[in-house]
Amino acid sequence: MTAIVAEAIEFPTPLVRAKAGDHDAFAELIERHEAMVYSLAYHFFNDRSRAEETAQDVFLQLYRNLGSLESDAHVLFWLRQVTTRRCIDQARRVKLKAVSLDDVELRAAEKRQDPILDSRLRKHIESLPELQRAVVTLRYQEDLDPSEICRIVGMPVNTVKSHLHRALQALRRKLEKQS
Repeated sequence: MTAIVAEAIEFPTPLVRAKAGDHDAFAELIERHEAMVYSLAYHFFNDRSRAEETAQDVFLQLYRNLGSLESDAHVLFWLRQVTTRRCIDQARRVKLKAVSLDDVELRAAEKRQDPILDSRLRKHIESLPELQRAVVTLRYQEDLDPSEICRIVGMPVNTVKSHLHRALQALRRKLEKQS
């Protein structure tokens, strides 16, 4: 009988506990999502210190907005959205000329096994406008569908598809020029 009662009792999620002021639960949320947040920022900037700073800012913003988050899925979506927007805002503010994506493992690049082509592709991705670079990163690094990306970047799905299409066309043209 005790086992049945124990099964009926739901243990609160880290989000619920963090909203109630449990700092260990908030640390658990950070631990669960820090690799994804850092990875997005690192692949956008190719700079460890900027990625760490961005991740810290994002998690500080998470702490301030815990009350508005409803579920674990909402937390994941929210973190991707805030991280992507923070990266784009910082790139625009600093007016970065190019951002390297040396460690991005695009699915297509993984299949090719051509390090010279991979290097050229990364250099061309660096030259894309911020939104196109963000869409390509979310699509191929995070393996998100355009319908998921549109919610993160706050654009209609067809606009996301257009950015992705233009980015891929630009990459193809640049690679063909070098061939």
